[in-house]
Amino acid sequence: MLRRWAFLSFSLLGLASADTFENTAIVRTIELGGSLVQVTKTYAVKALESNANHYTIALSETEKRQTSWLEAKIKGQPQALTITERGVDSNGLYLVDISLPQAPSVGSSTNIVVESVLTHSTYPWPETAAQNEEQSLKHETDLFVLSPYRSAVQRTKIKSPSPNIHSYTTPENLQAFTHDATVTKSGATVTYGPYNNIPVSTDEEFVSKQQKRVVIHYVYDFPVAEIPQLHRYAEVSHWGGNLNIEDHIHLRNSGPALKGHFSRLEHQTQTFYKRTLPHVIPGMTLHLPAGIRNTYYYDLNGNVSTSRLRTAPSVPRSSQVRQYSVLELRPRFPIMGGWNYSFTLGWDSPLEDSTGYDKRSGKYILQVPVLTPMPATVVNNAEVTIILPEGATDVEFATPFPATSSSQSTHVTYLDTVGRPAVTLNFKDLTEKHALPIYVSYKVPLSAHLKKPIAVAIAFLSIFAFGLTARRVDLRIHKS
Repeated sequence: MLRRWAFLSFSLLGLASADTFENTAIVRTIELGGSLVQVTKTYAVKALESNANHYTIALSETEKRQTSWLEAKIKGQPQALTITERGVDSNGLYLVDISLPQAPSVGSSTNIVVESVLTHSTYPWPETAAQNEEQSLKHETDLFVLSPYRSAVQRTKIKSPSPNIHSYTTPENLQAFTHDATVTKSGATVTYGPYNNIPVSTDEEFVSKQQKRVVIHYVYDFPVAEIPQLHRYAEVSHWGGNLNIEDHIHLRNSGPALKGHFSRLEHQTQTFYKRTLPHVIPGMTLHLPAGIRNTYYYDLNGNVSTSRLRTAPSVPRSSQVRQYSVLELRPRFPIMGGWNYSFTLGWDSPLEDSTGYDKRSGKYILQVPVLTPMPATVVNNAEVTIILPEGATDVEFATPFPATSSSQSTHVTYLDTVGRPAVTLNFKDLTEKHALPIYVSYKVPLSAHLKKPIAVAIAFLSIFAFGLTARRVDLRIHKS
């Protein structure tokens, strides 16, 4: 859903005019994977009118549902362009406007690169596999890239991680667009096109008569990791100068389900000869923040001791140097296809590494990453709870991309009097590109800083007073 995309603003604009631009060429490159599929579309655009500063792209309903991240740039420029949602048109297609940095002159050409990450766009086939069998996936996509403008030429390249491709669709009845082979294969790349003289493809007639679905069946030699549920708790302590982050992770191997029984002997033999099969998750490597301490990780049975942690020293927030602490973690058992593994990961870090103070507004500004990036893994549902110090007021937050829902509540823990304000945010279908910080600003008055020591003092005084009183009460029935 588009609410998961980055840098979206919401407005409705006028309909795109086919006479505004012309696509001299569209090249789409699909890099197949496991849980994630990378798609890059390059539009070579020629302006037909002056003052045209918005270029419109179209997505089918399936592509819109699968797109988790979308970003547009001018080719060769690092700055991302503003993307504006337009909504669904009368044909059920989703239109998105890309704001150009300046309106191109009539007849000039611009290359627009649109990068997206698709989730849940592959599935294992066959759906089950024995312990010693290979892993194969299928991916489906549309043959033509839909556009509200005419296209002179269009080509789609589908790149598989392995040249071992079982099958791919050969489209028919395309004489109107090409007289050559409709599809060719070279190594690990399947190319559809080039197709020429494609009219406006966002109308109902073109979609119903010309648009086709193509399927590619390929071998994938890496695990298909998925996190159905992630709960992140971030707790701020001003007295301790500490930020504690704790993740409750539910990991799943979404590859072919294991057929038959698991053989520990066969698995040990494969490990000894370094022939670990692709549909087995033997372990994982996580990049944690620099400067962390008191790191802990455990599952339902206790501490996960098969691990290796290499911490990096803290770096100033203004520094451009990126450092990470690397955690190599091996689960208690190999995660076979269809198996689950739940574990908890947490650490402490100095509060100054993630929090600043704005003297003008008198507010603290905290940044908490949405998640810890796990390469080639999709997080289906993520819930982030940020627990602020007791007595914090004027709480405001900003997310790097829209959340599906947000709420504020009160979290009560030990030595609290009225509880701590907490912000809870929910997200869907996240990837490593979504590992961006959430910013939370808040005020903590002096009286709030004093609540905890006063509460501790009252508690000790109460215990002391109770002890003095108890010593002076004689509960004996018979006195000596």
